[in-house]
Amino acid sequence: MTRTQTTVFVLVTLVALVLGLTVNKVLNSKGQGDPTVLLDAGIVLLPQSRSLPELSLTNQDGQTVAVDQLKDQWSLLFFGYTFCPDICPATLAQLRQLQGQLPPATLSKLRIIMVTVDPHRDTPEQLKKYLDYFDAGFIGLTGEQATIQKLANGVSIPFIPADTSKENYTVDHSGNLVLLGPDGKQRGFIRAPINNAKLVAQLPSLLDRP
Repeated sequence: MTRTQTTVFVLVTLVALVLGLTVNKVLNSKGQGDPTVLLDAGIVLLPQSRSLPELSLTNQDGQTVAVDQLKDQWSLLFFGYTFCPDICPATLAQLRQLQGQLPPATLSKLRIIMVTVDPHRDTPEQLKKYLDYFDAGFIGLTGEQATIQKLANGVSIPFIPADTSKENYTVDHSGNLVLLGPDGKQRGFIRAPINNAKLVAQLPSLLDRP
């Protein structure tokens, strides 16, 4: 097993452990509605909401965005990159489809944000061009590698920075989504692969929560 493969294995194991502990706590907590139904839809709610790191990134329009101030709406954060050959385009296409299936009242409470794990290539201009292909309403965020890594670690979605000296490099990352509440705090995860049919059934009532 190579060093990179070992690192990937360790990261995947840690994420699985975090999600496993979270699932156990949620199943034994109260006041979360029906956690079994939510888990069947891939929605894992944290026992306690988690504040995001105080840091800023740049959106696809070149504007500064303080990630701990993403409030007033629910947000789904996806960590990916525009040169991704498989997971990212498939996930964004599913999210676009999901938006088309949600009731208008639910859709108005939700925003989709892709945080790049490849800031070397994903400039604001590149993000805008790429995301507009899926949905002009999707938000893209980029910034310094260390800043993005800090955010990813803060929401338990680790990734392995790529060796940018290699041509056509890829970035190892998770397909899980981060669920942020309208208070700007992390409420949980949506596990990959996304199941739109089950999410459409569960998100309207979930997003009705303050």
